[in-house]
Amino acid sequence: MPNPVVAIVAKTKSEKLAATLQAVVPSFLERGWTATGSRALSVFWRQAGFPESRFRADPLYFVGVEAPDLCLVLGGDGTLLSAARSVGILGTPILGVNLGTLGFLTPHPASEARETVEAYFEGRLPREERIMLYAELQRDDRILAKQAVMNDAVIHKGAMARIMDFRLRVEGMEAAIMRADGLIVATPTGSTAYALSAGGPILHPAMDAWVIAPICPHTLNLRPTVIPADLSVTLILGDAPNSHLTLDGQLEFPLAPEDRIKLRKSRHRITLLQNPDLPFFSVLQEKLHWNHR
Repeated sequence: MPNPVVAIVAKTKSEKLAATLQAVVPSFLERGWTATGSRALSVFWRQAGFPESRFRADPLYFVGVEAPDLCLVLGGDGTLLSAARSVGILGTPILGVNLGTLGFLTPHPASEARETVEAYFEGRLPREERIMLYAELQRDDRILAKQAVMNDAVIHKGAMARIMDFRLRVEGMEAAIMRADGLIVATPTGSTAYALSAGGPILHPAMDAWVIAPICPHTLNLRPTVIPADLSVTLILGDAPNSHLTLDGQLEFPLAPEDRIKLRKSRHRITLLQNPDLPFFSVLQEKLHWNHR
């Protein structure tokens, strides 16, 4: 049998990265694992003195390769979102070690990185599946972009202080004609991100639903709404100069009048390896200070 492979997706600008690699990589090497990652990460690998024969730089960033056995994320939530789209979508479980600040999705602190990896090998990290949102941008008869995302799809205006006009359809039926600064369609995972800032509710990650949250709507009767994830959502742009579609806060596409953004449940799911000492409501207490009066 081939040696198991760990894909390492890291925030290479983090000051904690070198020390965290020194803490976690030996556990994999001792068990015969090999590693793969970006060319930028290979520099850190060599500087740490790890055997170069046990690391393969992937210039295509996991496109068209066999799914690794584990994806180790060393960074923050943004790093994990990127890893979800490139590696997690292959069915590979993701273990996130937080080198950032907030860490909603990377619950394992860098100070406990070695212990976390050992807990993985001992089978002590519970698995949690998260649904993904599949977004498709259409213009006339062309598909300009398509992508599965873990957090959200957002239409928003550019720098000009102008309100957008767009129509909302749910499962093919007209739902609303909106004037607002934009609109967010978020997964349960993304409900604690931009949608929360727009006044949306927090969804438990096990739910099978979307949050539809207008951004600064022109009328006060437009409110964030929760719908089943089995329902498709279509946004049709009207007068929306200098507007964009942003996916997971990382991928951006310019929009034009009459563009259609079609959103539906992706066939892919993301598997996260969670901290058994930090269940969902404990995360809310820690990150959103729900335990403070």
